[in-house]
Amino acid sequence: MKALLGLAVIAAGTAVAATQARAADVAMKIGVLTDLSGIYAARTGPGSVFAARQAAADFVASRKGLKVEVVAGDHQNKPDIGAGITNRWTDADKVDAIVDVPTSSVAFVVNDIVKSKNKVFLASGAAASDLTGARCTPNTVHWTYDTWALANGTGKAIATTGGDSWFFITADYAFGHALERDTAAVVEANKGKVVGRVRHPLASNDFSSFLLQAQASKAKIVALANAGGDTVNAIKQAAEFGIVRGGQKLAGMLVNISDIDALGLKTAQGLMLTEPWYWDASDANRAFAKTFATAHGGRHPTMIHAGVYAAVTHYLKAVVALGSAADGKAVVAKMKEMPTDDPLFGAGRIRPDGRKIHDMYLFEVKRPEESKHPWDYYKLRATIPAAEAFRPLGQGGCPLVSG
Repeated sequence: MKALLGLAVIAAGTAVAATQARAADVAMKIGVLTDLSGIYAARTGPGSVFAARQAAADFVASRKGLKVEVVAGDHQNKPDIGAGITNRWTDADKVDAIVDVPTSSVAFVVNDIVKSKNKVFLASGAAASDLTGARCTPNTVHWTYDTWALANGTGKAIATTGGDSWFFITADYAFGHALERDTAAVVEANKGKVVGRVRHPLASNDFSSFLLQAQASKAKIVALANAGGDTVNAIKQAAEFGIVRGGQKLAGMLVNISDIDALGLKTAQGLMLTEPWYWDASDANRAFAKTFATAHGGRHPTMIHAGVYAAVTHYLKAVVALGSAADGKAVVAKMKEMPTDDPLFGAGRIRPDGRKIHDMYLFEVKRPEESKHPWDYYKLRATIPAAEAFRPLGQGGCPLVSG
């Protein structure tokens, strides 16, 4: 295949400089597979599609003639639907890379199909650390965060400051199981104890029975090993049940800025959370957030949206360096070979197991009176250096890692 430089530009579904293209030119196609309408839509969904298209547009702006197309699909948090879209995209629609994929059970299916079709999977929304552990493949990069990093951040901070007894309310699928597992390991490593656990279906509306069990356990920490709408509903109902007034503390193990906005600072104040990216942390982040907010009625981007932008940017760099998107395994190998560097995450690297490495940050949600402007929700409590933020390379069981 010919080098990609000098090709026509299609970003965000719009042709740019199409007259420069030649008949034999090669196009890249990226599929954003996400939750467009369910409980994870606010933290991923349409925002992830926007982020991928913005990354493509920004990348080709200085490379006249490069051709990129971004398409979107809604997996509805169902592995069978995710598998169907992935197979159609890779077989019939000639999609070269699949991006985002919240809901780890869907991500595992995509992970396997992408490997078998030799395409590329850039995971930003999925959390299960097994994607760079026993289920790692040479075709997958896990960019933004994972359950081990969340446990090592929020879980460790709470466990080492008096949170020595825990009760888990856990989403009953791969992500929730992994988050509970990784957090429990941190708690126990810090001489704490898990006194109970209960699992709930995805997209639950009623947490009353689970919260009653948590109250009865007398655990100091009620840990929510869930995300999105489930976390928001659980925290709201916990307030109604008087969990905190009764002396217990809530620990949202995966909370991001869209959840805080849904809860409001009055309810969310004081929550501790771990993220690798915050919109108000740098000029580049603020610029991205301004563009994002303009397109989303004032809503600000989450860490997952930022991760989609950064992962697509680095993917495009690797494809251009190779001159082809055809061999997914080769593209991921090039991504690992090249240092990462983008406006939102800065300089970094991708390990042999596919784990993207960067700092993580422990934040506390501000009190209402501390917030000075819209979406001013976090105060920084600690920086977790990249070398400590993610599971050590040799401990994940990834078959790509020797020794």
